[in-house]
Amino acid sequence: MSKRETYEEKTEGLLAPIVEKAGVSVYDVEYVKEGKDYYLRVYIDKPDGVNIQDCETVSRALSDALDAEDFIPDAYILEVSSPGLGRILKKDRHLEQSLGEKVEIKTYKPIDKTKEFSGILKAYDAGTITIEEDGSPRVFERREIATVRMALDF
Repeated sequence: MSKRETYEEKTEGLLAPIVEKAGVSVYDVEYVKEGKDYYLRVYIDKPDGVNIQDCETVSRALSDALDAEDFIPDAYILEVSSPGLGRILKKDRHLEQSLGEKVEIKTYKPIDKTKEFSGILKAYDAGTITIEEDGSPRVFERREIATVRMALDF
């Protein structure tokens, strides 16, 4: 397991009692380096949406827990937020929660001269993601996909 995966997993473990008490759930945790800075990002969610108070509550409690455990030796910036309306679907649990919803897929390389597709998420497995596009199924190999996110329809 990589350093990044270890930090994310340990952070999720610390978050379990914190989010339960706060009445929210963990959507995702990521530890990334951007430029010279490291970020520990925690995305929380709840059915009616999170607010600034939810983020503050989780952030304060998690910050204390991280200070007590002190398993990340690098300096980092802790961010706690909502995954947003156009949330990225990175994990199988995200895809499972979004079956039947409209999604947008961006591919690394053009397929039929385009890199952007949208449709209803119909299925997924270890190697593929299937959407219904204009009434027809379209299957993408996961290795071809740069991002899958919830579509924003206004």
